[in-house]
Parts: sequence; C-alpha cells; structure tokens
Amino acid sequence: MISGSVVALGVYFALVGAALVRSRAYGVFAAIVLAFPTFVGNALRTTELDPVVTYLQVAAVVHFGAILVRPALRGLPFRVLISIPALWFIAGTFLAFPWAIWAGLGGEPLGWWIPFAMCAFGVVQSLSARRERVDLVLDGTLVAGLQRHPSGVTRNTPNPPAGRALRIVQITDPHLGPFMSIARLRGICERAVAAEPDLVLVTGDLMTMESHDVEVVSAALEPLAALQGRVFACHGNHDHEARRVVADAYARQGISLLVDEATVVTTAIGPVQIVGADFVWRNREAHLARLVARHPRAEGALRLWLLHDPGAFRHLPEGEGDLVLSGHTHGGQVGLVSFGLAETFLSLVSSIPDHGLWARGRDRLYVHRANGHYGFPVRLGVPAEESVLYIWPRA
Repeated sequence: MISGSVVALGVYFALVGAALVRSRAYGVFAAIVLAFPTFVGNALRTTELDPVVTYLQVAAVVHFGAILVRPALRGLPFRVLISIPALWFIAGTFLAFPWAIWAGLGGEPLGWWIPFAMCAFGVVQSLSARRERVDLVLDGTLVAGLQRHPSGVTRNTPNPPAGRALRIVQITDPHLGPFMSIARLRGICERAVAAEPDLVLVTGDLMTMESHDVEVVSAALEPLAALQGRVFACHGNHDHEARRVVADAYARQGISLLVDEATVVTTAIGPVQIVGADFVWRNREAHLARLVARHPRAEGALRLWLLHDPGAFRHLPEGEGDLVLSGHTHGGQVGLVSFGLAETFLSLVSSIPDHGLWARGRDRLYVHRANGHYGFPVRLGVPAEESVLYIWPRA
C-alpha cells in the first residue's frame, strides 16, 4: 500500500512541475509555500492521523492547482472542503516548523498540535471582523519623527468631542478570495452605506489571483452605487495585476478612481481635498513630490491622502497630509492586537506603520487593519477592521 507521505510528495512535485511550465514565478511561489504542508506534514505524520494529514496535503495542492488551471472565485463547497482547510494547514505547518525539525532529529514533537490550534483561531479571525467606531482628533500637535500616536485616537469612545465630525468609512484590502466572498464584501459595502458617511474611501487591493473578474468585483461593490459622488478610491499593489478590471468595476458603480489625481468635495464640515496616489515601489519620494507640486493644497480644505502603502508616508513632504489613509499591512496580520497590545510581527521586524494612528510633525496617518487579507494564510491575533472613522479637524 502506498503511504500517505509518498502520495503527498508525488502530488507536490507534480504541481510544482506543472506550475514551472506555466509560469516560473508561480512555480517558485508554489514550491516554497507547498513545501511546508508537504515536508512538515510528513515529519509530523502519525499512524492515527495519516489519512487526515494526507487529505490536507492534497487539499493544499488542489487549492493552488485550481488557481493554476483556472483562476476564479470558487463556490462555498470548494472553499469549505478545500481552500480553508488547506490554508489553515499551511499556516499551521509554517508555525510547526520547529516541531518538524525536532521530529526529524528523532525527538518526540510534544505539543505539535499547538500551532494548529492557534491557526484554527486564526481562521475564525479571517472570517470575521471587529466593528468599531474610531475617533481621530487632528489636534495639530507637533510630533518629532514618525511614531505611533495613541493619544489622538479612541475606539468606541462613550464621550466623543462636541460638534460635527467628518464621517468616513474606509474599505481596504478586501482581497476577494477564499476568506472574502462576494456576499461578505457586499455586506461590508451595505453597512458602509447604512452608516450614512460623508465619504467612503477605498484604499486598494480588491482582489487575489482568484478574482480577476470584473463581474465578481462589480457585484461585490454594487451597494456603493447608492452613494454617488461620495466614494473615491486609489490603487493598491494587487490592483496593478488587473487594472482594467478595477477601473471597469469602479466605473460601473460610480466610484471615482484617483490615479495620481485630486478632487475637492463639499461635505457637512466644509470642503475636503482628496489626493489619490497610485501605488509605486520605487522612487516614492520623487513620486510624492511630483504629486504635491501638481496638486497644491486647496485653500480652506481639509487635505486627505489615499496612500495604499503606509511605508510611503515618511516620503510625503511634511505639512502636506492633514490625514493620510492607508491599508496594505492588514494591521500586521500576526500579533497581539486581539489581546489589547499594539505589537505585531511587522512592528518587530520593520519600521513600517502597522495599524492605528501615527504622527510625524503635524501630519497624521491612519493605518486600517483591513477588511480582508492576503499573504500569510490566516490572520492571527490581529482582527480585521470594519469601522466608521469620525475625523475631528483642529479648530
């Protein structure tokens, strides 16, 4: 009888070989990602769990193989039986790597189940979001350097400032895919409309590889058509993979896509200038300097920037962004936010703002924890965000 470990190795090499023939980049990506469930899974395999481990290993290959054969948003049965179990298992094997090494050296991998239990919690977080009211006070305080600015933000506060705030719903990084169905994103958009915001601002990354389809994206965004003239968007990095799909989907729903463009909108608190920056990897300082020169501050208007990647905030000339709205980081995606602490994996390994309110000089940056995610297979300790932002400009 062929063992489960041999089956897993066979389907792994078959998929990687097929992916390399189709696309070298995707082949390398699949070889790296699927190495964890294949080799770590084999190292931790036990007689009792052999059929389960084999099923999960095959599911991981089927999930990525389906993307290779026909990239498309899959139905609920496929997601429940294949995609979600596969992504949970992949995430678990990432974290279980030390146990696998110990087992490979002949040790008993006690507690091997811990990373998988953690990732089960991560699946729950990946399929849900924390709904919040977020109050941001733009007090104009001068802050040295770039730093987290917790004193300027409160969540679900019982005593907000007096007067009328600018109400914004930010939608970012939904990443239509295994964890973000059309129905789920439609629900997010419907609740955004129900909140009666002054503006809805979409800061990029609508899709995954499975959802490069204008019908899919347009159907998910359809509720926003009720807010004609109040919905604006910028590109994220994944939007560049299918620019035409993004542009057509936005156009169908009356959403204004700002690609290095600016506009002034009349709101209940007065004029608001919105500058939408395109996503760029290189020469970001020069890119933002050109935008500042092309779109000078509108007199008497609150100046908002849509800037998908918060890592670019430090390159924005000081004094140009009363408030910058970003996404991209998914809040750090792995961290301790669920437990009331600010630390995330991203904050440990980089200086990129991961979530919440940040300050530099008198400029402010709000990094949304994102509606969805992509990258590491599940969220872990960093809940998705579905919030209404109340912006309180300085007097």
